Amino acid sequence: MNRRNLLKGVTMLPLVGGSTVTLGAPLASASPTLPERDYFKELGIRTFINAAGTYTAMTASLMPQEVTDAIRASSQHFAMLDDVQDKVGAQLAKICKAEAAMVTAGCWSALVLGMAGILTGTDDKKAAKLPFLEGSGMKSEVIVQKSHANGYHNALTNTGVKIVMIETREELRKAVNEKTACLWFLNREAGVGQIRHEEWLSLAKEFGIPTMIDIAADVPPVENLWKYNEMGFDLVCISGGKALLGPQSAGILMGKKDLIAGARLNAPPRAGIARGHKVNKEEIIGMYAAIERYVKLDHDKEWKEWERKIASIDSNVKKVKGVKTAVDIPPVANHTPSLKVTWDPNVTSLTGDELGKRMREGSPSIEIVSWEEKESVRLTVFMLKPGEEEIVGRRLREELAKATRA
Repeated sequence: MNRRNLLKGVTMLPLVGGSTVTLGAPLASASPTLPERDYFKELGIRTFINAAGTYTAMTASLMPQEVTDAIRASSQHFAMLDDVQDKVGAQLAKICKAEAAMVTAGCWSALVLGMAGILTGTDDKKAAKLPFLEGSGMKSEVIVQKSHANGYHNALTNTGVKIVMIETREELRKAVNEKTACLWFLNREAGVGQIRHEEWLSLAKEFGIPTMIDIAADVPPVENLWKYNEMGFDLVCISGGKALLGPQSAGILMGKKDLIAGARLNAPPRAGIARGHKVNKEEIIGMYAAIERYVKLDHDKEWKEWERKIASIDSNVKKVKGVKTAVDIPPVANHTPSLKVTWDPNVTSLTGDELGKRMREGSPSIEIVSWEEKESVRLTVFMLKPGEEEIVGRRLREELAKATRA
């Protein structure tokens, strides 16, 4: 029997009862479904109630079932990565009213890839030179307002560009030269810079320079998914694992078709500056499911539910002598209701950090954040599971009461 006939013979093997199975096909398990393993408990990893917000260190947000189902289903099939990006990107662009879009390995990755796309376009030779721009013929400077330079702008420098800081429109005009590749804008700092969105875009158009905006945590409102595309920014970058409730290690880069094509040239599966920014098919599909779900939500109903949860915690903590509260809604990033809790140090012998430690080490463990004043904390509710607002309110009241003089 030759090799071909041998293989042909063993692809159909008899089983008990006379049935057969094709070699290479997964066997159906006869054993009952095993209970889901609690890996956190098994590994001794602390879990907690998240009343702090979508901080990266706290693993951002929890994915809803629509997203985890999409990830699980897509993990069972092979597909070409470019094909997944093409098809998902087309749908994301449609939803977000952009010319094109792609899923990235988080918002930082979107910034790097967007900058690379601006520098190289679809020129393979240029892409191979990044991040070594000197003598490459590529532009090498990005103009940023000083008030917008709070760390995230450093993502752009991964491509080799130099950041040029300005404060006024006059300084911007003087800074523009033949090396200027991009005007970068951090949306969460829009209110503190001297140059606002419209003027920033107008100046960029005047000089023929591409613009990029970082809106990492700037939904809600849902309209922000397309607002800045429609406003005229050439590239828009957003995190996937915050209020969108997608995979934490995913984000979206959207904008002009030619610039997205340039970003794709620098992205995996191709080798190059962003080879380490790999985003797998499951995350791409998961991000698509998250966006689809998010735009269909009843956002007014969701907001009212957040307000109800804030009110529940508020009513609990205000029962403690000397405690004051105030509802705060950030104007841009993480634009959801939060509760600021303060107390009189002459009545309550506790600092915000100490209260945070007690909440963290209690049962159940709860994360909150210290506020500006020493005797204050801030908490949010948009990451709370149903009923957790009652637990948070009760635990805050208990810890504050313990430290309060009668």
